[in-house]
Amino acid sequence: MAMTRTPEEVFSHHGSTLGAGDLEGILDDYRDDAILIVQSQLYRGKEGARQVFTQLLADVPEAEWDLSSVFVDDVLYLEWSAVAAGVGRRIDDGIDTFIFQDGQIRVQTVRYTVQSISQ
Repeated sequence: MAMTRTPEEVFSHHGSTLGAGDLEGILDDYRDDAILIVQSQLYRGKEGARQVFTQLLADVPEAEWDLSSVFVDDVLYLEWSAVAAGVGRRIDDGIDTFIFQDGQIRVQTVRYTVQSISQ
C-alpha cells in the first residue's frame, strides 16, 4: 500500500509541475471528484482542472512565480504573483485556497487578474 502524500508534498509537486508547464503532472495532483471554483466559475474533476490550467498557462506562459503560503492541517491559503515577460503579461493579485484529501487536491478556489506589463 502506497503512503499518502502530505498536503505540503502535494503542493510541492503541484508547484514544480506548474513551473515546468507540465499540464499532465499538474492534473495528477487532483482527485477525480475535485471541485475548482475559478473567477466565479465551477469546474469539476481532472477535466475541469485541465481547463483551468490550460487557461492559466496560456495567460502567463513560462512565468516566474512568487508564492506566499500558509498551511493549516489539510488547508492551504496561497497568495501569488507571476510575470511572463516574454508575452508582456503579469498577475499581481493571485489568491488560492486548497483543501487536500487522501494525498490529492479535493477543492481549490482561484482568483487572479491578468495585466499587461508597462513598457
